[in-house]
Amino acid sequence: MTIGEIELRTLSGEPATLGGLGKRVLLVVNVASKCGLTPQYEGLERLQRRFADRGFSVAGFPCNQFAGQEPGSAEEIAEFCSATYGVSFPVFEKVDVNGEGRHPVFAELTGHPDADGEAGDVRWNFEKFLVGGDGAVLARFRPTTEPESAEVVAAIEAALS
Repeated sequence: MTIGEIELRTLSGEPATLGGLGKRVLLVVNVASKCGLTPQYEGLERLQRRFADRGFSVAGFPCNQFAGQEPGSAEEIAEFCSATYGVSFPVFEKVDVNGEGRHPVFAELTGHPDADGEAGDVRWNFEKFLVGGDGAVLARFRPTTEPESAEVVAAIEAALS
């Protein structure tokens, strides 16, 4: 099974897969609404708008594993994303990204190393994984790397070319 075939649920509870987004280049991000890094939603949305017509999408996965910074219900998360940041990219159900209950998508993603060669657990909210249209993990960016940083944009551009 590829990462694109792993069963998910949308924030509204509908069955989905990452592959259901088409053969798009994806930036998969664990998100939270009450984190110091939450303003990264702005950069993620700008990436979505900038590259969507070229076959790119952000895919957000709310996670409450880091200091309880995503405590809301699915409805509250959807309202926050829409009203506060105008999020147009797909947001999936709240998941665990580490530990025994780690969602299978993140079990696959966390095996990929970052630029320093370190794989393993997600360190905090807003860790980013670039996934090619074929489902291959292309890059991993740690939480403090801004969505519109030169290295993220360059990796997206390379994946889209």
